[in-house]
Amino acid sequence: MKTTPKEREELIRRYTEGPAKLEAALSKVPREALKWRPAPDQWSIHEVICHCGDAETVHASRIRYLLAGDGPAITSFDDDRWLRALDYHSRPLAPEMAAIEGTRAATAALLRLVPDTSWSAAGTHSEQGVYTAEDWLRGVADHLHVHAQQVEDNLAAWQASLTANLRSDGLADVG
Repeated sequence: MKTTPKEREELIRRYTEGPAKLEAALSKVPREALKWRPAPDQWSIHEVICHCGDAETVHASRIRYLLAGDGPAITSFDDDRWLRALDYHSRPLAPEMAAIEGTRAATAALLRLVPDTSWSAAGTHSEQGVYTAEDWLRGVADHLHVHAQQVEDNLAAWQASLTANLRSDGLADVG
């Protein structure tokens, strides 16, 4: 599916605003909620941020390989495996956010320079098959928006669990 220059401009705008969305969501999270998981198989807010830091590095590399390569192989990665193998809970969040912001800023500047003809540059994705620069942009433009919403949802679930715990302890007005 080919995008128009106007559609690409909108995707690049969304891509560019992603770090601010994630930072705004993270700024509402109290320290004690960062490593809380809504369920054993769901990520904590801390893990979400570390995933975003790693994913931004991967995404930034992918677009460069697509634009400068000759039909590059684009490999996927297992998010949950990276979470465990790269010990997300032990990693500090400030460098993760800095990596997200810096990588997005540098890549957004690059995207604004890509000529129309280069958006069809293609490689082969290990899961998706033929994978173009346009496919990449459509896939990553809202990545941080999705995870900002996940942060907000986790925070709301954490707050609800506190209220539920207070009620079960008889400390909250169940009115």
